[in-house]
Amino acid sequence: MENEKIIIGITHGDINGIGYEVILKTLAEPRVLDSIVPVIYGSSKVAGYHRKNLDIQGLNLNAINSIEEINTKRINIINCVDDDLKVEVGTSTEEAGKAALIALQRATADLKSGALQAVVTAPINKKNIQSPDFKFPGHTEYFEQNFGDQNSPALMMLVNDVMRVAVVTGHIPVDKVASALSEKLILDKLTVLNQSLKKDFSIVRPRIAVLGLNPHAGDDGVLGSQEADVITPAIKAASKAGIVAVGPYPADGFFGSGNFNKFDAVLAMYHDQGLIPFKTVSMDTGVNFTAGLSIVRTSPDHGTAYDIAGKNIASEESFRQALYMAYDIYKSREWNKEISANPLKIEPRQERPERGPKIE
Repeated sequence: MENEKIIIGITHGDINGIGYEVILKTLAEPRVLDSIVPVIYGSSKVAGYHRKNLDIQGLNLNAINSIEEINTKRINIINCVDDDLKVEVGTSTEEAGKAALIALQRATADLKSGALQAVVTAPINKKNIQSPDFKFPGHTEYFEQNFGDQNSPALMMLVNDVMRVAVVTGHIPVDKVASALSEKLILDKLTVLNQSLKKDFSIVRPRIAVLGLNPHAGDDGVLGSQEADVITPAIKAASKAGIVAVGPYPADGFFGSGNFNKFDAVLAMYHDQGLIPFKTVSMDTGVNFTAGLSIVRTSPDHGTAYDIAGKNIASEESFRQALYMAYDIYKSREWNKEISANPLKIEPRQERPERGPKIE
């Protein structure tokens, strides 16, 4: 397969958080342009403010008005918002929410037209972005509506070099988790996860661990019935469909014992059950990937971090990993399309591009 660059959109997120800091620090590494054409959806004026405040040297942005004007040898920024947009570092403002949504909408339109091969989203404030055009708990649900399959759900997956953790229920209150679980939902999520591991990560026969919902995975019904009534039947149905799924495991013992090392992915029942152990292991290097979409979308696994915004202390490593993972997943999908179309003519996959220095 030809080693062409791919065009990756980057939405600037909340302008008062650490979004521009991690974006600009990542793109300041010259090797980025070896394999990627970055297109920031935001404001060249706001980017200039943050670049000056952070004293980032040697980074020049090619300001354009639309995707048709991109320079494939430059870092591009599409001006989406008014020049009078005010930056108030470390503060949630209505203007910042509007600016985040406009950038997201512009990138979405270019994804739908095929002008972008992938998108990386900088963190948003889930409250100030709310509007008549955005009534979602987060990016995952927004992209599911725009690029999801009506017959199967999208899947939030956190990925690093140590583990991959997906969740059955995402951004919902904890007191609604048990009632939201069903055998069909868990089976659907297992199906999407299994397909993603094959298509997006090129794992031939994935092994998936499934966590229980209750302490000690219900202790044979003493501490809850969801394991016997819902989770185990879903695992059995998945196995009949050819998916290697094992469990349900008690979450604490599973992570505490290191059993996650034996599996290609873990399916947790709810958000914090999976994300707390994941972020404990890799807060600075994890990537949030939305599986089950027709497009590739990744993001860093942290939020706006208002408390450290503008102080030049935020680590860009998670954003860097998100950018290159978007590249990897897009290439993996293209490679799988190629071998599916020509099963007798399989060429070796290309090496991953250089990532630049890893920040410890």
